[in-house]
Amino acid sequence: MTTVHPIRIGVLGTHSTGKTTLLKRIEMELRAEGVTVARTGRLGKRAAAAGLPKMQHHTAASTEWIITQGIADELAAAAQGAEVVLIDRAAHDAVAYFHAALEYRGEVPPRLERERLLVLASTQLSKYDLLFATVLDQDVPVDTSHDYDARFRHLVDQHLHRLLDQDAIAHQRVTSAPYSQADAIDRAVQHCLKEALV
Repeated sequence: MTTVHPIRIGVLGTHSTGKTTLLKRIEMELRAEGVTVARTGRLGKRAAAAGLPKMQHHTAASTEWIITQGIADELAAAAQGAEVVLIDRAAHDAVAYFHAALEYRGEVPPRLERERLLVLASTQLSKYDLLFATVLDQDVPVDTSHDYDARFRHLVDQHLHRLLDQDAIAHQRVTSAPYSQADAIDRAVQHCLKEALV
């Protein structure tokens, strides 16, 4: 497969809705076809390691760090020759977490701050070939090793899908249903293989 620029496939969604698992399965299928794949991720954990707040404690600073670090990771993957870059937490994901954290805490940030972060995330939209947004299914049990706040998790899901819909951002919703997961994987793989032939 040869492309001038790598294909970028992003996934967004609240925590423990299958984002990483979905990308791992896409990666496995593409590697089986001989495609060079890079996968970004672990931005929340890396932000925390850098001393920044996360989850319901997100701030404008931690949101900006996650967006810009994600951009840097994508650029590094492309520079290292990846034909496909799989992005765990595309830019709007961080904005949704920020908005959810503010609502959770009952805070309202300055309008210009909110707009600045949204513009920053929006600059990345043209780079994504495909975007998948996972949908929260509260009937699916969460790993008990994670101390997740159910209300915050639900708020992230609400804010994410509201952002995508309000700005008419092209994306495919992915539910917890096996057919929905399989459809997303097939679409991603077929898109990459089709681009390889162009």
